[in-house]
Amino acid sequence: MTPLRCAIAVAALLAQWPEFHGPGGVGTLPNAAPPLVWNEHQNVRWKTPIHGRAWSSPVIWGRQVWMTTATPDGKELFAVAVDRDSGRIVFDLKLFDVPHPQAAHSFNSYASPTPVIEDGRVYVTFGSPGTAAIDTRTGHVLWRRTDLECNHFRGAGSSPILFRDLLLMHFDGSDVQYVVGLDKRTGKTVWKTNRSIDYQDVEPNGRLKGDGDFRKAFSTPLIVDVGGVPVMISLGSKAAYGYDPLTGKELWRIVERDQFSASTRPVTGFGLVFYPTGFNTGQVFAIRPDGRGDVTSSHVVWRASKGAPNKPSLLLAGDLLIMVNDSGVATCLDAHTGTEIWKARLGDSYSASPVSAAGRVYFFSEDGKTTVIEAGRAFKVLAENHLDDGFMATPAIDGRALYLRTKTALYRVEDSAR
Repeated sequence: MTPLRCAIAVAALLAQWPEFHGPGGVGTLPNAAPPLVWNEHQNVRWKTPIHGRAWSSPVIWGRQVWMTTATPDGKELFAVAVDRDSGRIVFDLKLFDVPHPQAAHSFNSYASPTPVIEDGRVYVTFGSPGTAAIDTRTGHVLWRRTDLECNHFRGAGSSPILFRDLLLMHFDGSDVQYVVGLDKRTGKTVWKTNRSIDYQDVEPNGRLKGDGDFRKAFSTPLIVDVGGVPVMISLGSKAAYGYDPLTGKELWRIVERDQFSASTRPVTGFGLVFYPTGFNTGQVFAIRPDGRGDVTSSHVVWRASKGAPNKPSLLLAGDLLIMVNDSGVATCLDAHTGTEIWKARLGDSYSASPVSAAGRVYFFSEDGKTTVIEAGRAFKVLAENHLDDGFMATPAIDGRALYLRTKTALYRVEDSAR
């Protein structure tokens, strides 16, 4: 069993959904059995209002569900823990006061990065305003950092991940772009690496185009095993990178200058890494994660030019690569070749990433609709469910339950008949 499959199996047994898009970032727990049907009055075990305005996803460890939130103006930043069984709020911790928040796009929130959790600790970040580690048993803040600076320009979006004793994060701002590894025990910087590709096109008036969106990115890193060696896959604004996660050394890069602001988390399978390239003329790439230096011309195995999402991450279900773009078009590709298998319009708009369990794929719209389909080579809708508010956050799965964060509340939904 590969380390990734082992992590997914352990998570399914131990009530763990520890990071953005689930264990290993794949968005799936194959042995889980979440419900097929729900609404505000059916199969809702509990519903807990969450104050503030935030798009971070819930993470689960044992009996706790953690997420972040913020006041709409970004001046107060919080971490919230909810009891998994009862929905009771266990901790509501104000971590940072920010007298003068950076500007953020109205579409974003000031608490969009998802925490990462392990036994006894949860790590939360709001980007440049602050990062902290919290003891999950006591709610005590173990360390804080407020000196990791960049101009997020549209607001922060990249989530942290853990690898061994390191907390790994992206800071891709309009001014500086770098990746960093912190000692998870102390919060001290172990390494910091600047991006090697910058967007430097100049407008006719001489102004640098790279002072905004063209230099921004919102992606979350992913660790893959390459011949027994860990590689951190990291999407910047104009390139995908492979780094040594222990030292921050850049191993390789794939440059794609027509796209910018990569915002999704890559997925991996069959020795490949899959990711959308970003805004503008977005494509889906399948790449080999080995090599050294600039491997743009040698390591792209295939690319698909239609249906690529800007914000929702991809989902790998067996040998199917399933995705929904921001405008609600779902597409299924053959993961080995990139060949389109089916395409269907779901309707509505989408920011949350799809998740999968029990041979099903769940899509969550900004209007509060969930479309459940069969994870197969034919497009087959199994159910369509509605909650009162919309989804910006990607849900979490735990055994027979789904944890759904809408714009105003956290739900635990499961089949009450079971």
